[in-house]
Amino acid sequence: MDRDYREWQSSRLGRPMELLIFGHAGLPALVFPTSGGRFFDFEDRGMVAALGEPIEAGQLQLFCVDAVDRESWYNLQIAPSRRIARHQQYEAYLLDEVLPLVRTQNADPRLMALGCSFGGYHAVNIALRHPDLFSGFLSICGVFDLTEFLQGYYDEDCYFHLPTHYLPRLEDAQILSRMRAGQYTLVTGWDDPCLAQNQQLSRILSEKQIPHRLQVWSEPHAHDWPVWRRMAQQHLS
Repeated sequence: MDRDYREWQSSRLGRPMELLIFGHAGLPALVFPTSGGRFFDFEDRGMVAALGEPIEAGQLQLFCVDAVDRESWYNLQIAPSRRIARHQQYEAYLLDEVLPLVRTQNADPRLMALGCSFGGYHAVNIALRHPDLFSGFLSICGVFDLTEFLQGYYDEDCYFHLPTHYLPRLEDAQILSRMRAGQYTLVTGWDDPCLAQNQQLSRILSEKQIPHRLQVWSEPHAHDWPVWRRMAQQHLS
């Protein structure tokens, strides 16, 4: 399996950023880590090995990025307005620095966003905010209501980064048309603490007539890597 490590000084974030690329062709997937996780978690936690068959067959290519959640959403040492501003800088890093790399490495016109837990939030948010760039998402036990991280603070920037807030009021016909052409999948479990949030997002997507799939697994302990690996295999193999 091809494995490529990259690092550069991000102009948008003002610090070094790292990522790993697995595979040589196929559906490109931008992979986000979980809460406080790192770019190597998909490899260390066995997710890359679990998806080894489609990766080696040239059907799937993973671009596993780092996150700055400890500098944004989880950084209680700074004001909430600065937390959301840091998150916006992170999105700019992804769009302006990472996606151009993806396109130099992979000619497939599709682009999936993929993540588990907090990574599921990142995957859903960026795919819905930029349906012109992303053809879909796979969110595994994702969390979507991040208002608790804002400690009562709320402004337009917060609104436009909370999918369960901005999606219900979205009326732009062109954006909705692009979303309706996407491939969106929410996977969760009956005992997942994020189950209700996945069901809520599914209801909103349905109300907006955005085709998607919500799958609720019956296995226990759904919010953990062993189940996540099997979920990923089912939807990406």
